[in-house]
Amino acid sequence: MKFSFAKPALPKAGTIVVTVLAERTLGRAARDLDQKTGGMLTRAMEASRFTGKKDETLAVLAPANLDAGRVLLLGLGKAEDVAPLTLQSAGGTVVATLARSGETEAHVFVEVPEGSAVKPAEAAAEMAFGGRLRSYRFDKYRTKDKKDAKPSLKKVCLLTEEAEAAKRAFGKLDKVADGVLFARDLVSEPANVIYPETLADKCRELTALGLEVEVFDQKKLRKIGMNALLGVAQGSAHEPRVVIMRWNGAPDAQDKRPVAFVGKGVTFDSGGISIKPAAGMEEMKWDMAGSAVVIGTMMALAGRKAKVNAVGVVGLVENMPSGTAQRPGDIVASLSGQTIEIVNTDAEGRLVLADCLWYTQDVYKPKLMVDLATLTGAIIIALGHEHAGLFANDDALADALAGAGKAVGEPLWRMPLADAYDKDINTDAADMKNTGGSRGAGSITAAQFLKRFVNDVPWAHLDIAGMAWSKKDTSTVPKGGTAFGVRLLDRFVADFHEG
Repeated sequence: MKFSFAKPALPKAGTIVVTVLAERTLGRAARDLDQKTGGMLTRAMEASRFTGKKDETLAVLAPANLDAGRVLLLGLGKAEDVAPLTLQSAGGTVVATLARSGETEAHVFVEVPEGSAVKPAEAAAEMAFGGRLRSYRFDKYRTKDKKDAKPSLKKVCLLTEEAEAAKRAFGKLDKVADGVLFARDLVSEPANVIYPETLADKCRELTALGLEVEVFDQKKLRKIGMNALLGVAQGSAHEPRVVIMRWNGAPDAQDKRPVAFVGKGVTFDSGGISIKPAAGMEEMKWDMAGSAVVIGTMMALAGRKAKVNAVGVVGLVENMPSGTAQRPGDIVASLSGQTIEIVNTDAEGRLVLADCLWYTQDVYKPKLMVDLATLTGAIIIALGHEHAGLFANDDALADALAGAGKAVGEPLWRMPLADAYDKDINTDAADMKNTGGSRGAGSITAAQFLKRFVNDVPWAHLDIAGMAWSKKDTSTVPKGGTAFGVRLLDRFVADFHEG
């Protein structure tokens, strides 16, 4: 779908979109159009339940004196509540409403009401950004879609007096959207298409944006001693990979240490010998969502030429049961030298992250590390599908991430870390075991496990198990892979780490 910007003018075709505030308060363009059509919009509102609430819509067939096919009234809610997220949601609502309407183009009159702090150019850019996020579809494997199931909407033009400024503002947001949609694609692909080798190949494609990409194969991983990660992979016919992506956007910075993002990339998680129940196991194709978010974030940073030095590290494995698979009771020596007793082979993501976190802090000496993983079902029990879990050894880092999440609509909820939980992963057989001693506090003991591999580096762990996949549409996220975390990390970098 193409998004463009132009000066306000009545279009010759398509749908005209005008904004309405709460209590049926027409915007300037809506008032002009209402007058031009003899009060048509006012009468339509009076004959409906439409009041201008946020994301509320009312479609009206255009009268004969308009060249457009229809008029869409778009609610923004209260003027003082109109903010970037409101406008993103509005843009997504336009796309969702008109996608299969039969219309091929929409022309949106963008107006900022008095009382809002958003500037006109920013408003138009944010609406286009939301529209692009909502326009995402993963339908490459559908061969028999009905004609009316395919989106008809091809073009959305945002009409504003500051069209050129809006176009410039959208430029960077568009690159962030590229990263989000790329990550959604990766999460949505089936495990027979995306597995460690092919996901590494997808990372290699990003060299076209200026990223430095290095791929470690199984021989290299064995040589450097990533035995915790290798243990997870040993039951699969697909060999593991670790991918290092570097973006050097601030070569002249006084502090050249990178910010580091680490992602769990279990391209399919059967549970291994501790096999999962069959019901719902097909969903485990997206157990690599943490790695997809890191890949999408690195794509976004490179695409918008972020002035930051960043490194993204993803550990890619498939966890399968077989005659060569890791067994409960096995003991492995991790890259750090610490030994781990495998109590449950379905607690595999933390083993992958353990080696990747240790390698990242040891080799790149980052100023901070953030890992992302669909790590535990326990975080869904705690937080549902409304927040991702945030664990951190540094309060400033935790606050910065939570603030960035709130700003982009990807909320985090901080969870505790404490010695009492840490003791729960001690074992007589090795330095630690890979799960706690009971079903309680499962997401916390998993985070405590990871904490043993970060040394003194400021570190945060985002458990995105409840947020990586959605079974319902929202205004900017169609159901399916969400890429939760890409916008959050990009905003975190932009607000706190760009020069």
